[in-house]
Amino acid sequence: MERKQFLKSLGAGAAFALTFPCLNGCSSDDTPEGNIVEEPTGVDFTIDLSSSEGSKLATNGGFILKNLVVVARNLEGNLIAASQVCSHEGYDQVRFVSQDGGIFYCDVHGSRFEQNGTPTNQVDSNPAKALKVYNTELTGDMLRVFE
Repeated sequence: MERKQFLKSLGAGAAFALTFPCLNGCSSDDTPEGNIVEEPTGVDFTIDLSSSEGSKLATNGGFILKNLVVVARNLEGNLIAASQVCSHEGYDQVRFVSQDGGIFYCDVHGSRFEQNGTPTNQVDSNPAKALKVYNTELTGDMLRVFE
C-alpha cells in the first residue's frame, strides 16, 4: 500500500488522534517572555540612590531596570550598568545575577556576559556579541549612567 492510500485509510478521526498531541505540545508555552527591542542609544540619566528606586542598589548584587539599562551594584560594591537588551536576539531580558562573581544574564536563551560585556558562553547555538556597557559616575547620592 502506498503512503497516500494508507493516510486515506486512516480517516479524519485517526489523523486527528495522531496529530492532536503534537499540536498541543507545540503550543505557545515555549514562547520567550519579554519583548524584542532596539538597544538604547543616547543613554544619559541619573538615579538618586537615596530614593526608593535607588534603594535597590544599596546592597551588593542589587539591580534596577531603567530606560532599557540594567544598573547594578556588583558583588564588590561597584556600580555598573549594561544594556538590558540581549545581543543574541534583542530580547529585553538581561538582568544582573549574583553567580560566578556577578554576571549579566538573559534567561531567554541563556546568554551570559561578564561585567565588561564579554559573552561567556559563546557557542554556535547562542552567538551573542558583546553586551553594551555604560559609564557610571557617582556624585554624592546621585548616580549618572551615560555613554
